[in-house]
Amino acid sequence: NGSKMIWLAKFDPKLVVQKLPEATVFMGVPTLYVRLLAEPGLTRETCRHMRLFVAGSAPLLIETFTEWQARTGHTILERYGMSETAMLTSNPYKGERRGGTVGFALPGVSLRVQDDAGQPLPTGEIGGIQVKGPNVFKGYWRMPEKTKEEFTADGYFKTGDVGKIDERGYITIVGRSKDLIISGGYNVYPAEIEGYINDMPGVAESAVVGVPHPDFGEVGVAIVIAKAGAKLDAEQIIARLKAQLANFKIPKRCFIVGELPRNTMGKVQKNVLREQHKTLFA
Repeated sequence: NGSKMIWLAKFDPKLVVQKLPEATVFMGVPTLYVRLLAEPGLTRETCRHMRLFVAGSAPLLIETFTEWQARTGHTILERYGMSETAMLTSNPYKGERRGGTVGFALPGVSLRVQDDAGQPLPTGEIGGIQVKGPNVFKGYWRMPEKTKEEFTADGYFKTGDVGKIDERGYITIVGRSKDLIISGGYNVYPAEIEGYINDMPGVAESAVVGVPHPDFGEVGVAIVIAKAGAKLDAEQIIARLKAQLANFKIPKRCFIVGELPRNTMGKVQKNVLREQHKTLFA
């Protein structure tokens, strides 16, 4: 279709900005977009020949989505897929790309949201995402028991992702089921709390994880990165959350750090954070 992509062995924000005029399509995880926005050379003129910017593999902050629009004049297209399924959903190429969502199920893909008992949930309710279609793999190699566990009786694959579908059909990923925090019997979704923290002045990014607690079973711990030059106070962050959220959702502790552990794709490694803080309330 005439698209030209530049493949780089190592991500260097300054080099990417220099190369953008030579390309028409850019694909990257949200972290890369954040780092590109820190480059003064990123302008509308730099992106004048670009046709499409695509994001995936991790949630794209609405702040990044809107700042990219204002800075470059382009609207990032966010989509959703897995190794086991290839692409599942996408915001439209032509049409409204809604920040904070991964768009609609692609043609041929059936996607539904169900509760823990396997019952369908109404519009806007959060539950487990299940998918079915020709793009979905047949099963795990030589692991029949695991394959049986991960598929429903009617052939839907349990993605392990938690999300919801709004009244217009746009799908929002709330997080991974393994990241769900069950605190005092209540379900706490880290992505919801991270959204509130990320909206606070001076916050660049946050991650909320569940760690063992003798009274509640699990409680949330917030790990926060400050924007360049900003000074954050952990206790003030907790206080702000108390004014916005139910008490059972409030992290018991908050830490301000310089960076978050990431894998090679740029995803935050929450398992590493859980391990680092697992004895906090022992």
